[in-house]
Amino acid sequence: MPETTSVPFSEKYRRIATEEAWAPQELLDIYRDLYESRQLDDPGFDSLWGFYGTSDAPRPATVRRKLADLDDERLADMDAAGIDFAILALTSPGVQVLDRDTAVALARDSNDMLSEAVTRHPDRYAALCAIAPQAPELAAKEMERCKALGFKGIINNSHTHGEYLSDQKFWPIFEAAEAMDLPIYLHPNTPPKSMIEPMLEVGLDGAIFGFGVETGLHMLSIITSGVFDQFPRLQMIIGHMGEALPYWSYRLDFMHNAQVSSKRYENLQPLQKKVSDYLKENVYITCSGMAWEPAVRFAQQTLGVDRVMYAMDYPYQYVKQEVLDMDNMDIPDVDKKMFYQGVAEKVFKL
Repeated sequence: MPETTSVPFSEKYRRIATEEAWAPQELLDIYRDLYESRQLDDPGFDSLWGFYGTSDAPRPATVRRKLADLDDERLADMDAAGIDFAILALTSPGVQVLDRDTAVALARDSNDMLSEAVTRHPDRYAALCAIAPQAPELAAKEMERCKALGFKGIINNSHTHGEYLSDQKFWPIFEAAEAMDLPIYLHPNTPPKSMIEPMLEVGLDGAIFGFGVETGLHMLSIITSGVFDQFPRLQMIIGHMGEALPYWSYRLDFMHNAQVSSKRYENLQPLQKKVSDYLKENVYITCSGMAWEPAVRFAQQTLGVDRVMYAMDYPYQYVKQEVLDMDNMDIPDVDKKMFYQGVAEKVFKL
């Protein structure tokens, strides 16, 4: 894809980028130490951060530098891409790969650093609260603290040591998010040990495919476990054009109904609505890493223009030309403004 020198800011809408990663240097150092010491029995972490955390190749070295920067370089990159505003969140796997006590402490410290950056640049940044699902009740308290600091939602980097939020022991997190009216961004992680091996064998465990499979499964398990029946006002967000779920919605509805009716699985119980209804009513999606007009148009037509929003996926995917491609989509201007600005302002209460 040819790269453009710079992208002018739009006079028609604010471009709000809603899945923009960061990490404190302390956490990057921890990732490196965990990889080099082989303390974790987690081939997905080793694959992801063995590359991004230790390689001196241009791409991972650049990503590491940009992740840790919350000032001059990041703002210059936003300016060059014509991005008005960014929603910042702790990169995957966040603190979720750590032990309970370390995770709780580092989530709080990371949130404090991010809060300071938002205070320095209130016209350019807002933040999502990092939590340690290892301690659900403490995670709920951290969410309350972060809301008081002005955070706009929660980041959860998918599985925590191979466990998913569909397990009811994690539901205090959903309860608190609904009560505080904070959306949860379910961001990908590398697949856990139980599912990653066939992907590693062919080099498809990361963003190319494995991320979407893992996070799509996680989101779908949240739906089918009855989370949104229990917490009907809860709102969640998934990136990468919905991790393929919008494009499977017809089959998901048909097969979920068929399997529940046949009582094939004891843990697959009736829901109050169709799977696709929860996608339309409780889930927002972003185009992070998928700046592709056919996918955006399909998602808008399927889920609604008020459910699909822009994200760049910085610094992992920083392609200024993609902004122009999204500007040039053949959709009504009012829908384009919703995509870039209106949906983000609604879900994050900007």
